[in-house]
Amino acid sequence: MPSLIPVTTTHLGEHLALLELLPDEAPLAWVRAGEGLVGWGVHATTTVSGPNRFADARHWWQKQLEGFAVSNSVHGSGTGPLLFSSFSFSPNEASVLVIPQVIVGMKGEKSWITWVGASPQPTLKSTITVFAPNPVAWNHNEESNHNWKQRVTDSVQRIHEGALDKVVLARDFTGTSESPIDARSILMKLAAEYPSTWCFAVSGLVGATPELLLRLSRKMVTSRVLAGTISKTGNDERDLALAASLARSSKDLEEHEYAVRSVAEALEPFCTSTNVPESPFVLHLANVMHLATDVTGALAEKLAHVDAFTILEQIHPSAAVCGTPRTKATELINEIEGMSRGRYAGPVGWIDAAGDGELGIALRCGQINANSIRIFAGCGIVAGSNPDKELAESEAKLIPMRSALI
Repeated sequence: MPSLIPVTTTHLGEHLALLELLPDEAPLAWVRAGEGLVGWGVHATTTVSGPNRFADARHWWQKQLEGFAVSNSVHGSGTGPLLFSSFSFSPNEASVLVIPQVIVGMKGEKSWITWVGASPQPTLKSTITVFAPNPVAWNHNEESNHNWKQRVTDSVQRIHEGALDKVVLARDFTGTSESPIDARSILMKLAAEYPSTWCFAVSGLVGATPELLLRLSRKMVTSRVLAGTISKTGNDERDLALAASLARSSKDLEEHEYAVRSVAEALEPFCTSTNVPESPFVLHLANVMHLATDVTGALAEKLAHVDAFTILEQIHPSAAVCGTPRTKATELINEIEGMSRGRYAGPVGWIDAAGDGELGIALRCGQINANSIRIFAGCGIVAGSNPDKELAESEAKLIPMRSALI
């Protein structure tokens, strides 16, 4: 019988700038407002795909855990061995699972380190890297704008015909640079500009999502649903007026209601009680405002084996990134969107040994491939959608990644 692999978690007792700890090669991150988790080195990694990818991911993670001898003096969510996960939007594409060699976490006044193997505790090196300008040339053109607006028009027509209520259409752009694109530079800029978002990096997918798909901790589940968007002007008085108009917009409230309902219905079978606020609040980001609702629930005690994988299987894809009804929206996306989403709009984050975790929807993000990066944006299309306004909204959603690449 093979010997167990030591996994050690211990207190660090110091305030850390997590993103400054990351190496240039294959960084892993899930950080919001300076707190969260970063990792590097690869103890084990795999990909899963197909309709059973969440169950397959759980099986692989549990097999890995069986080979560990865990010593954890910190305890609590996010400590011990961790799985960084980046799932594809579609079951037909590859999802990536990574167990880092080293993980550093921070929450409140508490900081800790976890490492795999019998070696001594790794020495941390916090380095402030000055990133040289690395201009990116984009493949953006008017023809792609026109084609996307036509897809919006076609979708609105299908909705008016009664085929479905809502569909989320995405678009992508590819940028190229003369030198390799560094995920750390993007993360640093996104974290500085959008501190209320979850900044993430897993296997080359890097971004800053404002949408928390699932937080599961000690039988409590939370999901932050975003749908309904308006651009900011930079004028505080004008933006307050725009926020008020967003909160009253029948088109945006309709889009938001579909997204909230899809999440609440997915969580309900697992919970003894769920809390869904009657009306959304307006979430202010640096460049846009969103209608937002925090859905919470308490897991039923009798459901002993419900973990993050179980809930992900039911909750993804929500109406915020797919549409309503889900099956009809998926069919329309496959028919007219004209691209592969990859891991864009899929669940991204981490899961611990207890099956708890925190995963967002991979939005405001890009997939790095050496000197190129592919960035994405999507919009929820309902009966009242206007193609020109949806185009403008998609452009606003591309700003975070484009700005982070300047």
